Amino acid sequence: MMNQYSKIIACCLAALFLISCATGSVIVTGTVRPATDPQSVKLYLKEPKRYEVIGLVEASSDSGWTEQGSKDYAIAELKNQAARIGANGVLLTATGDQTSTMVGGYGTGIIWAVPVNAKVVKGTAIFVYEE
Repeated sequence: MMNQYSKIIACCLAALFLISCATGSVIVTGTVRPATDPQSVKLYLKEPKRYEVIGLVEASSDSGWTEQGSKDYAIAELKNQAARIGANGVLLTATGDQTSTMVGGYGTGIIWAVPVNAKVVKGTAIFVYEE
């Protein structure tokens, strides 16, 4: 009996690792530029001197072994989304948490629910001409 529960727990953990990732979205509001390198996208807390708005970006992550790890994955995805539309910067507008529930176990006779806490970051994708 214990072996059966060990297999179920192992399957659940494997499923968590497979679906735990960073996700993002973008809404284009300006002119899309050629894609940039996500590692060159800078984060801004204050508006630079001269810039052009390209779009709105958002990312969330429930990955990472720590809360900081989840934030890091979300920031990396935010930069990926911005880079896809040609931004070289993101003006951060919001950060926070999002809680949802993952339910599973159908067909096993055991139904389980796991709360999933994701870190969320939002910003405006911009092309900076002058800092």
